[in-house]
Amino acid sequence: MAPSRARRPRRYLTCEPRHFDVLYAINPWMREGTPVDTERALTQWRTLVAAYRDHGHTVETVEPTPGLPDMVFAANAALVLGGRVLGSRFHAPRRQPESAAYEIWFKAAGFDVHEPQAVCEGEGDLVPVGPYVLAGTGFRTAPAAHQEVQEFFGVPTIGLRLTDPRFYHLDTALFSLEDGERGGGNVAYYPGAFSPGSRAVLERLFPDAVIATEDDALAFGLNAVCDGRHVFIDPGARSLIGRLAHRGYVPVPVDLSEFRKAGGGIKCCTQEIRP
Repeated sequence: MAPSRARRPRRYLTCEPRHFDVLYAINPWMREGTPVDTERALTQWRTLVAAYRDHGHTVETVEPTPGLPDMVFAANAALVLGGRVLGSRFHAPRRQPESAAYEIWFKAAGFDVHEPQAVCEGEGDLVPVGPYVLAGTGFRTAPAAHQEVQEFFGVPTIGLRLTDPRFYHLDTALFSLEDGERGGGNVAYYPGAFSPGSRAVLERLFPDAVIATEDDALAFGLNAVCDGRHVFIDPGARSLIGRLAHRGYVPVPVDLSEFRKAGGGIKCCTQEIRP
């Protein structure tokens, strides 16, 4: 019998996709000039926000900036842990102005923002799980940023190397299932996205992890958000949805397929503000 899972109310920061477009290519999912259905994207984003609120979570929004089509991907802007904010330093020049736009929001909300020295793309590559921060590298966030994360938050930070360019951020290949308040935390992930050594680390840290298939990962099923009970997940990740339900989680399918044109999904659009 699957264990009973408990939801914990969360606070999420999002950005309306008012200016969302594919104007350049910085990952294998993007094709410059790909037509974007702006109205469909807006409808899908509103559905995600409504799903969060319907499940008892607080959702706040940052004002989108013209000329920053990827600003909708709020997760990349920072890591917020224990009420402290580590900002971002983007690898791609076209995205670098997003850092300042989000910093304005955080400061207005009463947070101090620490600016990283190395390339660091926020929750795109930084995933708090239990007593750790899992930190991706290989395509975007630099290993030096992992050291900054550990020094700033005082939390053990574990580097994981991504080797498949389709999974260019850690949040496309892994997500946290439990925050560890009642234990060590757990994850779901796709092993094929990682180097052999990183797979071995994940196997050792999370022997009870939910393992996703390649099809699940390509459907952006691992770009998901879990509140401890509900998993907001792409409906295309059918095998992963079944495995999560078998473990006692409640999948909440939300279609963000329009954002996949830019290599994004549910988690990419969601920044968690952890008190």
